Amino acid sequence: MIVIRLDRVLADRKMKLNQLAELVGISNVNLSYLKTGKVRAIRFSTLDAICHVLHCQPGDILEHVEEDEPPAPEQE
Repeated sequence: MIVIRLDRVLADRKMKLNQLAELVGISNVNLSYLKTGKVRAIRFSTLDAICHVLHCQPGDILEHVEEDEPPAPEQE
């Protein structure tokens, strides 16, 4: 299972979701769906734009966990 860690990267960068949405050129609603893991796919161009704005790697945002493992708790 792929877990989205966008909220962690945003917190590290002290950036709000709506700021990222504006800089990436994606709707706040679609970015919110991505952040909460309610999407099944992401375009590479969108992932590239997010990584460019946040100065991060895709692996900072996406994490693979085994299905039988509970996701690691968010660290603040």
